[in-house]
Amino acid sequence: QVQLVESGGGVVQAGGSLRLSCAASGSIFSINVMGWYRQAPGKQRELVATITSGGSTNYADSVNGRFTSSRDNAKNTVYLQMNSLKPEDTAVYYCNLHQRTRPLGGTWNDYWGQGTQVTVSS
Repeated sequence: QVQLVESGGGVVQAGGSLRLSCAASGSIFSINVMGWYRQAPGKQRELVATITSGGSTNYADSVNGRFTSSRDNAKNTVYLQMNSLKPEDTAVYYCNLHQRTRPLGGTWNDYWGQGTQVTVSS
């Protein structure tokens, strides 16, 4: 069983910064991808950023250059540093863990956190 717990959301003015954290616990394997997704009211959930266990990152065009994802593999924790926040960044942010069902095989599974609200006021 895998659990993901996010923290760090809140309300911030446009141009401000927030840092999200997500701690994973349970059966976490060394090879995985952790990421952040967001969902605004009335919109579909969208990718924000991903980071592999090797440290390779991928960002949505809308956040590239403003958001930075990092991780501490020893703590099974992923972070999202969000700078220069805009009102359109307002959404519920979800942590995601993408890993196989076995350490070196099996199918890929997705696990999700409960979400944390980020609100950017103009």
